[in-house]
Amino acid sequence: MPDLPPQHRVTSEVGRLRTVLLHRPGAELSRLTPRNNADLLFDGLPWVGRAQEEHDGFAAALRARGVEVLYLQELLAETLGQPAARAEVVQSVVAPTVVGPQLATVLRAWLLDLSGEDLAGILVAGLTHEELPEHGPDGVVARLASAGQFLVRPLPNLLFTRDSSVWVDDHVAVTSPSMLARQRERALAGAVYRYHPRFSGTPLLYGGSSSEAWFEGGDVLVMAPGVLAVGTGSRTTPAGVEAFALRVFAAGIAHTVLAVPIAQERATMHLDTVCTMVDRDAVVMFPPVADTLSAFPVTPAGEHELQVGDPRPFLEAAAEAMGIDVLRTIDTGLDPVTAEREQWDDGNNTLALAPGLVVAYERNVVTNQALERAGIEVVPVAGSELGSGRGGPRCMSCPVLRDPL
Repeated sequence: MPDLPPQHRVTSEVGRLRTVLLHRPGAELSRLTPRNNADLLFDGLPWVGRAQEEHDGFAAALRARGVEVLYLQELLAETLGQPAARAEVVQSVVAPTVVGPQLATVLRAWLLDLSGEDLAGILVAGLTHEELPEHGPDGVVARLASAGQFLVRPLPNLLFTRDSSVWVDDHVAVTSPSMLARQRERALAGAVYRYHPRFSGTPLLYGGSSSEAWFEGGDVLVMAPGVLAVGTGSRTTPAGVEAFALRVFAAGIAHTVLAVPIAQERATMHLDTVCTMVDRDAVVMFPPVADTLSAFPVTPAGEHELQVGDPRPFLEAAAEAMGIDVLRTIDTGLDPVTAEREQWDDGNNTLALAPGLVVAYERNVVTNQALERAGIEVVPVAGSELGSGRGGPRCMSCPVLRDPL
């Protein structure tokens, strides 16, 4: 009997997209206030109902192009039906060092008794002291808690499923987020990939452990089969790039990793905020970095060893590793002011549905026109509310299956 094709595999940024993992925003966005939105990594307070409408429009645009849409919270609820997964995830939430030993016992027991759907809802949306039905012994933490203080922090950034996991070939890396507001995402993604029947047996490149070097999916571009570019800056450390490179080489699923230093700024938190692929040989790119972005080619040099080359212009190094003459570039905007505005509004953060076909925020009018002039078809989607967390269509999607090029 011939081997069946893999159900999950990603070997490029632009192969026809077949399956994608999303998270529809919900009650967790309602937890954002002027006091906590900066700590929770949002630049404003999104209108939750409108954000959901925009996200539904995004999902509908994907389905209209034949893409299967999976929802992370639904997969999590199904996963939590398994006792081992439930115990593991609850343990990651209930830290006696945070909620105190007395309250931890009560909170753990209450969470473990919830249905999978209700538990998933709390893990995503969070829980305040007032919302816990039983407070148990009157410990110090409970007595000193202020109104609205979280026992379980909400995860509004779960919307950006690209960051918590990334597929390379038929392997998945459950990443290690750098920011406190996002670190609990690895426990949820890790549980889904380890315990959900759909992903049973999937090899893990990164396990989502708190001891892993910082490494986030928005910094990873699968440029071509066997060629990965990994940004290193405010979210992914050089140690994270090195650990990831060693693992993809050991797995035999890549031959070149380009380590790409990027500015450690809010506007350029990930590589995909300044550059994404829109065709087999083309990227949309923020003009100020097109001529300055460099890459250190990393290749295997034996078992558990790497060879790191001298820095070269990113576009040149990427084209050579991909085996093409030139990597075409399409600019964000036409002038410096428009380029800066549209980069901030995620003009570079496109999601390819196929070679030369991308989803982009409709508000980036100038960049979208430049893409169309370059022969790239653009599927525009609304994102005025979704973008308040600094992320575009690529950030909001984790491809699980793409056709090979």
